[in-house]
Amino acid sequence: MPDSIAIVEESIDYAALTEQVRSNACGAVVLFMGTVREMTHGKQTVALDYEAYPEMAYKTMQQLIDEARAQWEVHSIGIEHRVGHLTLGEISVAIAVSSAHRSEAFEAGRFLIDRLKEIVPIWKKENWSDGTTEWEHPGISAE
Repeated sequence: MPDSIAIVEESIDYAALTEQVRSNACGAVVLFMGTVREMTHGKQTVALDYEAYPEMAYKTMQQLIDEARAQWEVHSIGIEHRVGHLTLGEISVAIAVSSAHRSEAFEAGRFLIDRLKEIVPIWKKENWSDGTTEWEHPGISAE
């Protein structure tokens, strides 16, 4: 199964993404889901807004997949990131990785989410319970 990259406005179907990377050749499938949490740095979040530069985001996510494939023996990778207004508990990003063995899937998955947050042009606006907002840019936050 070829790798997949998507930037979506609707809810992420993490089960479908996981099934997309599964293979009888693989003994491991790792799924990472990033969700909207209520507390961030001691402040209460009510929602997040995500915006992307799609053409560059797709190109950069493909670059990350290529880098992961150069470092680990993985079978298939799927990355989906949501844009728009998300409320508490909703999934903002999902990354699924399959490989013959679990160590490669775990390591590649961790690499992909860490680097995605560092370099992919997707911006997040925190909407706080006190009515204030704050934009977060790639590479600025380690969370």
